[in-house]
Amino acid sequence: MPGWFVRLSIRPLAGPDRSYAALPVEKAVAVARSAFGTDARIGAGLWTMTSFGHGIPLTIGCADEKHERRSPDGPLSASSGDHHDLLPYRIDVAVGARSVEVEAAVMSVHVQQDINDFLVRVCASEHVTTGGCSDLNTWGPPIELAATYHADSFVARDLALSWVHVHEGYKVARAAGNSLDALRARVEAAPRGTRIAVARTVARARKHAELEYLAEGERMGLLVRDEPDARARWRKSIELTEREDALRACGEVLPLGTRVALAGDAELTREQVLAALSTRPATLLEALEASAVPDDAWRAIEPIALETIQAAKEGAPTEDVSVNTGAHTRFIERHAPFHVRRLPSGGVVLATHPYRTLWPLWADALSLLGLMS
Repeated sequence: MPGWFVRLSIRPLAGPDRSYAALPVEKAVAVARSAFGTDARIGAGLWTMTSFGHGIPLTIGCADEKHERRSPDGPLSASSGDHHDLLPYRIDVAVGARSVEVEAAVMSVHVQQDINDFLVRVCASEHVTTGGCSDLNTWGPPIELAATYHADSFVARDLALSWVHVHEGYKVARAAGNSLDALRARVEAAPRGTRIAVARTVARARKHAELEYLAEGERMGLLVRDEPDARARWRKSIELTEREDALRACGEVLPLGTRVALAGDAELTREQVLAALSTRPATLLEALEASAVPDDAWRAIEPIALETIQAAKEGAPTEDVSVNTGAHTRFIERHAPFHVRRLPSGGVVLATHPYRTLWPLWADALSLLGLMS
């Protein structure tokens, strides 16, 4: 926005880094654009406001393809320095009908509003096809995220990208730009009856991400184990990462790993993903909307929470309360609602609170369509 200033950093693969402490937005955009196509990662630091009225620092990152090959986390990313910027420990709640449930619902309403707002703004470019949001460190399977964005109505992309990540071990950040036909072909390439493990909770998704990170380190260690010293091993690992797709097609590198199922995981089959990809987008969206029905506990508490939020906006006395307790977290994990938001542009956002994943929404929608039997 005019009058705002942005911190900017440009980190090329070769040559010195450049940084700017404070540039007007227009100048920052011009400098960043001049670095596109030069094998650089560009970072812009700015402040934004949450629905709580808090100003938080946000870093927007954009990476060229070579950077993405080395460390895939998305060509475009946005993150805060501390996830408690968006998931605060404490909030101001209007004095009145106070309870753990009301406080948790007030926090959930605000946080989901912020997640929707930030995700749509970051993905607003015509060049962005899909995106996701969670409090995990990596862009994992979309059905295990808290929110996903689609520039079109083809939300089955979430299932296909999740399959590619979990079954093939292929990073979502590298597959997200593939066409639906290309993603379908990758799913079809798996043997009939193949199934993948799906994390039911954020905690389990985090555990899978940790195990997959360790497994990838072991795989790369095997590929470079014959190099004589640490620096040579590092150089070879970079080369392999940058050329991995081509080398893997020729059978010259070890295959990426399939996720190992953990006790309590859900299952998703190849045939279920293909059936969803063959379902009319409008039909699939209607099933998701029908499944995004709040449970009784949320329906009972939401009106009180909304009245409490409105009272605070109108100047009612407030009290600083902690929402970082097990009771608050459990209420959100069990009852925070799912939202299916159709955008004026024709796009769609699927979202819940970051303490939950989108899998329960997807499981219910697929069951409604008779695809989970």
